[in-house]
Amino acid sequence: MQYTGKMSIQADHKSRTTHTWQVLAIYMALAASLSEQQALKQTCPSCDATQLCNCSSMGLEFIPPGLTAKITGLNLAHNRIKHIQSQDLKQAVNLRTLLLQSNKISSIDEDSFQSLEKLELLDLSNNSLAHLSPVWFGHLFSLQHLHLQGNSYRDLGQSPPFSRLRNLSSLHLGNPQFSVIRQGNFEGIEFLHKLWIDGSNLSQYEQGSLKSIKQINHMIINIRSITTFSEIVRDLVYSVTWLEVAEIELPVEKKSLVQNSRRPFRLQKLTFKEALFTDQTISRTIVSLKKITSLKELQAINCVLEGKGNWNTAEIARSGQSFVETITIIKAVIQNFHLFFDLKGMESQINKLKRLTITSSYVFMVPCELARNFSSLLYLDFHENLLANNRLNETICEGSWPSLQTLNLSQNSLKSLELTAVYISRLPKLINLDISQNTFLEIPGECTWPEHLKYLNLSSTHIPKVTRCIPQSLEVLDVSGNNLKEFGLQLLSLKELYLTRNQLKTLPGAAPIPNLVSLSIRRNKLNSFSKEEFESFRRMELLDARDNNFICSCEFLSFVHHKAGLAQVLVGWPDRYVCDSPLAVRGAQVGAVRLSLMECHRSLVVSLICVLVFLVVLLLVAVSYKYHVVWYLRMTWAWLQAKRKPKRAPPKDVCYDAFVSYSENDSEWVENTMVRELEQACPPFRLCLHKRDFVPGKWIVDNIIDSIEKSRKTLFVLSEHFVRSEWCKYELDFSHFRLFDENNDAAILILLEPIQSKAIPKRFCKLRKIMNTKTYLEWPLDEEQQQVFWYNLKISLRS
Repeated sequence: MQYTGKMSIQADHKSRTTHTWQVLAIYMALAASLSEQQALKQTCPSCDATQLCNCSSMGLEFIPPGLTAKITGLNLAHNRIKHIQSQDLKQAVNLRTLLLQSNKISSIDEDSFQSLEKLELLDLSNNSLAHLSPVWFGHLFSLQHLHLQGNSYRDLGQSPPFSRLRNLSSLHLGNPQFSVIRQGNFEGIEFLHKLWIDGSNLSQYEQGSLKSIKQINHMIINIRSITTFSEIVRDLVYSVTWLEVAEIELPVEKKSLVQNSRRPFRLQKLTFKEALFTDQTISRTIVSLKKITSLKELQAINCVLEGKGNWNTAEIARSGQSFVETITIIKAVIQNFHLFFDLKGMESQINKLKRLTITSSYVFMVPCELARNFSSLLYLDFHENLLANNRLNETICEGSWPSLQTLNLSQNSLKSLELTAVYISRLPKLINLDISQNTFLEIPGECTWPEHLKYLNLSSTHIPKVTRCIPQSLEVLDVSGNNLKEFGLQLLSLKELYLTRNQLKTLPGAAPIPNLVSLSIRRNKLNSFSKEEFESFRRMELLDARDNNFICSCEFLSFVHHKAGLAQVLVGWPDRYVCDSPLAVRGAQVGAVRLSLMECHRSLVVSLICVLVFLVVLLLVAVSYKYHVVWYLRMTWAWLQAKRKPKRAPPKDVCYDAFVSYSENDSEWVENTMVRELEQACPPFRLCLHKRDFVPGKWIVDNIIDSIEKSRKTLFVLSEHFVRSEWCKYELDFSHFRLFDENNDAAILILLEPIQSKAIPKRFCKLRKIMNTKTYLEWPLDEEQQQVFWYNLKISLRS
């Protein structure tokens, strides 16, 4: 029992020790991993928390440590890496793109790429690799694109380096030292989309080396050796669809390129770049290429022809019919092109040709007899040559180019649009015509065109306007770059109209072009377009109005904000539609601008404000009327007027014993009773009445104040009429302030009829106070008491 317990304790201790070491190992591994990730972050900051690491042009001399399975793309181009070691890429198991071009790599460990089974692109170009090892690529089962050009290897080795690359689609190899291609070098590759070989010094090619590749869509090779080129072509003619050859001097030998052919040719397109031709070699080339019955297209780009066109046309004619349907010649250099022959005798070789392009090659004329033999030609491109109107008459003579449907004469030396139209009208089947970038300067009122012309390009021709010279049959018209200010032509069949770089301020009218589907009006002076203008084009599907200076008016903004599906119609919406005004939103995208209610409905807002002001004024008038505000204001003004005058007039200026203030309804008692009694008294009293004594033409307020100042007393004849009506006559009431401010005793109150002080309006607070504190005289109805009233009144006036 004791022994068993001891064993159990030892086992438990051993287990804990093992567990501790495991934890310690895991911790050290995590610490090492974190340390490597930190080192990667310091070496290549862009690798931090991203799947794509761009470590190019950082002066690195080694592949940075810490690469993890998260990384799918690694760019180490343009560094100083010399050696790739086994452990450098071991953890990057999910890498799909590895760019190592333009380093100094001279050695690669054999198992460096062993863990990169998902790699799709590997670029090792422009390094210092002196040899290629098949082991490097042995585990790259997913590789599609491999770039090996620009190194220093002379051959591809004895063993097939690419035999395990079953998914390879494009392969770039070769360099200035590359000189040998052996059988078996391309073993294992059955299909390539693109093969590029730098074989400028390739001198040895073992026949059949490229035959193992069953199909190549596009092959590019620069090669100088005539013999090697011929041997390569004999192999490739059965597998390549498009062969592009550069820097070659074509052979003179008569040996055929395709002798003893046993299976169908695949070569359809042959391109020569920067090749040198002579009159002799070009004749032999034409004869040799006729043997390749699958060849349909020939291209010559930046090639040089040393000769005058003195070709062996008899031999060419004897060699049979050419199967080529498309010929493209771009920037051909003929040193003595002005001495070049007219190629008479080549008629039999061109009658099956369907497409001919000769651009930037100083073509100034095609002889009429030769032009008439292009019986099958559908497409003719003479872009950027020297064709002028006088030579165009010869080039497009009666019966020439009988099947031509598309003609490009852009950027030539044509000057007369009228003559150009006349010559081109000789092409009965012409549909598409491009005469852009010629200098016509003017446009006639009427022109003659081919009956079925559908497309016309008149862009950048300096025409000042558009007239009925434009054919009515057009479906597509391009008049861009002509500084046109208006477009009002009626073209009922037109579907596409291009008006870019003109001076139009509005969209063209829809009525003359009802079937328009696409309109380009870029870089004009277009300010806006309304809903009505836009919807008038009932079939409009595309409108390109970018790069105009839009005025972001409320109407325009309302249209673009509420028009459904506008983004599907406006090309470049919303990024290329920018406001030019108002100034506050200049530079902002039209779709993002929102104007205020005041900016959008100014007249409505002003009208509402006016109505509101009128209502407020009306309310103020009503309130003023109800609460006698006007009366208070006028009384305040009168008080201010009175305050500016001396408190008392000099004694010499006192002219009256009393100023009488009374209601017009009480005028009979005042004028017939009181005035008679007082003015006929002995001695008589001098009374001031407004009807009689006010100065005519003088402001009534001044009359009142002056009269009070020139009177010793003021008589107020109070009655119900005075309180209810005459009290509101401000002309009499303006005297109250000064009167009561100076001396309460100067006022004498006469009540014609009983009236309580409560009945006096509150605004006459001074008068109410006086009536409450001062004795007043009441007019009695009893005649006996009237004598006492007159006596008391006279005593008050003399006091």
